[in-house]
Amino acid sequence: MLMDVQACQLVLVDLQAKLKPVMVDADGVWANAARLAQLAQVLEVPTWGTEQNPSRLGAMPPEIRSHCRQVLAKMQFSAVEEGLGEWLQPEPPQALRGNARSLPRHLQKNQAAVQERKSIVLAGCEAHICLMQTALDLLEDEFEVWVVTDACASRTERNRDAAYDRLAGAGAELVTAEMVAFEWLRSAEHPDFKLLQSLFK
Repeated sequence: MLMDVQACQLVLVDLQAKLKPVMVDADGVWANAARLAQLAQVLEVPTWGTEQNPSRLGAMPPEIRSHCRQVLAKMQFSAVEEGLGEWLQPEPPQALRGNARSLPRHLQKNQAAVQERKSIVLAGCEAHICLMQTALDLLEDEFEVWVVTDACASRTERNRDAAYDRLAGAGAELVTAEMVAFEWLRSAEHPDFKLLQSLFK
């Protein structure tokens, strides 16, 4: 099953200044997360961020944070426990006021339901703590979860790889940043294909 860009949201977990120096392959992980965030903005994929105890661990770097609609400051390891799940749900349509006959004809019909975006693309750290707990809670809430393995990090490879094993066993899809990007576009004829090439060359 290929991911559908129209059904996706991107969540960037705890890519914070004070965590970066102790993460395995941090430069590559942060770079891939930034590439996905930039592409997501162009493709109008909603992007959200989280920060674990930001007063102690610092903020996301501006080049990533600037692409997020909102950034959730949290103390729980799972962002879902702090309200991320509500952010990922579509807003219900606003109730129309007035007599149905007094409204313009196009508003008299039932408004189309807001499209759900139930495919959550996750990147960040630590893979075996905050990212994994968030992913497992999202799976429990019946979201599809895609974990971008080359945009995730832990302090040790063993912890990171154990997280991937557990996530795959729970039903998450393990992907790479390039896999996400090329599935979002689907074709070399896509108008943003040159941007993709510039990001991932």
